[in-house]
Amino acid sequence: MGVEMRSYVHERDYDRVGNFLVHTYQHGDFFLNWLQPRWEYMHYHSFIKELDLSKIGIVEEDGEIIGVVHFEHQEGQIYIQVHPEKEDIKENLLDYAEQTFRGKSTKDGRPYLAFFVNQHDHGLQALLKNRGYEKLQEFTEGHSRMVLDHPIPEVRLPEGFRLQSLAEENDFSKINQVLWRGFNHVGPAPEEDVQTRKDMQAAPNFRKELNIVAVAPEGHFVSYSGIWYVEDNQVAYVEPVATDPDYRRMGFGKAAVLECLRRVRALGARVAWVGSDQEFYKAIGFRKMFDVYVWVKYFEV
Repeated sequence: MGVEMRSYVHERDYDRVGNFLVHTYQHGDFFLNWLQPRWEYMHYHSFIKELDLSKIGIVEEDGEIIGVVHFEHQEGQIYIQVHPEKEDIKENLLDYAEQTFRGKSTKDGRPYLAFFVNQHDHGLQALLKNRGYEKLQEFTEGHSRMVLDHPIPEVRLPEGFRLQSLAEENDFSKINQVLWRGFNHVGPAPEEDVQTRKDMQAAPNFRKELNIVAVAPEGHFVSYSGIWYVEDNQVAYVEPVATDPDYRRMGFGKAAVLECLRRVRALGARVAWVGSDQEFYKAIGFRKMFDVYVWVKYFEV
């Protein structure tokens, strides 16, 4: 069969790409391909409903996936996943992206492509530079790691507050409100957003017992920490984390994240990653390990 490039077919390829990401993950100070949970989170996020998944490109060799080129939540913002022994296909993936994906600048309407590239992926950076892409200096996507080789400390909460998992109470309205407020939206959460919370929990590897909320004495949720666990890799991925602004700097977010980590450690997780380098995570015990940079090129209309 040889090497073949084709369009993604969700029903056929979703699990196969996820398995590809699991099999190409290597423990270390950085990873070039996505962790599988990010692929899963992407597909069960509400933004995906507005995108044409068939534009995702798949490269197979003798029927096995060796590369993927895709967006996440915006069509012009592109990621590449490649088998570590098949670096030579990156040129093909770039060709496919330039032929298939184009975003439109919100400033002047010009078509563009923006590739998100790991700082350690020198080969892809060189290819992009040769094609006229420029690295944005003002934006980086930090990734931080916590090695789970020691007991996770407990955090004492203010009197009357408690931690619990969604396996104990899975109230979608409360989840919707704390995530709405926690991501700095004002006022009551829109009722229609409840469906987006339900959609996320439909993800195959979503586990209610691993997702933790901090609960106020009155019963509403004040903080939320989600986590995803990949048993085959013994790796956890923290996403999402949010605390109601009225309850910040009181230890609720820290307590919720640490409880998530305690639970995945008990399942065998060796490390946990988060796609952030915020001081909040550093204070918990995460350490920034690498950056992802954006390389951009504008095209003629």
